[in-house]
Amino acid sequence: MLFRGLLGLTLLVLMGTLQAQEPTRIAAAADLRFAMDEILEAYQEDHPDRSIEVIYGSSGRFRAQIENGAPFDLYFSADIEYPRMLEERGFAASEVIPYAIGRIVLWSNTVDASELTLEDLSRPEFRRIAIANPRHAPYGKRAEEALRAVGLWDELVPRFVFGENIAHALQLVESGAAQVGVVALSLALNPHVRDQGPYYLIDDDLHNPLEQGFIITRRAADNETAADFAEYMNAPTSRAVMRAYGFILPGE
Repeated sequence: MLFRGLLGLTLLVLMGTLQAQEPTRIAAAADLRFAMDEILEAYQEDHPDRSIEVIYGSSGRFRAQIENGAPFDLYFSADIEYPRMLEERGFAASEVIPYAIGRIVLWSNTVDASELTLEDLSRPEFRRIAIANPRHAPYGKRAEEALRAVGLWDELVPRFVFGENIAHALQLVESGAAQVGVVALSLALNPHVRDQGPYYLIDDDLHNPLEQGFIITRRAADNETAADFAEYMNAPTSRAVMRAYGFILPGE
């Protein structure tokens, strides 16, 4: 009996040690790919002892994964409704924190997109048009809303190539799988992307706002690094990076 008790205690200590050694994991919307990398780099210059990993992807898919037990400590969504759902269902250890409003643009590396409008997408040379999948990607939903607003959605459906998320939609254009795409302004402003071609900013009156928010997940209720990084998102350094990538910030 005594042996079993000691064995159980040892296992509990080992599990606690292993959990303490795990990095803090962030599930981040794909539109944050470049901005979050810069923010995290600045954070870790000040906190070199703290290990943080970021995985970028579709906000809708991340929501489902967290509900199914995925080991994420922070969840940054391009649609604030997804973290609100998680909070309502008991998967959050914080309130939902708004962090930005995004914008959508037309972008191409083969034609001057700054000379295009949404109506130009009906031209026959645009045989393949990349957008994020509207079923689970907030930027895809807003692209659909904008194209419906100008009466082109049904006409263009046969030409769409769908990205898993907004970063994938950008890759489809970069690779030549599409001649033009509806992508995030935050991605089009990255120097590597900007050097390949300019963009056209789509009127935000044509779609619902891309209001974005994040939570500390229930799993990270006692994670000091998660709480500290959440606060860092509102630090002047982080806000400057977000502005540089075209995000509109809360209170501005």
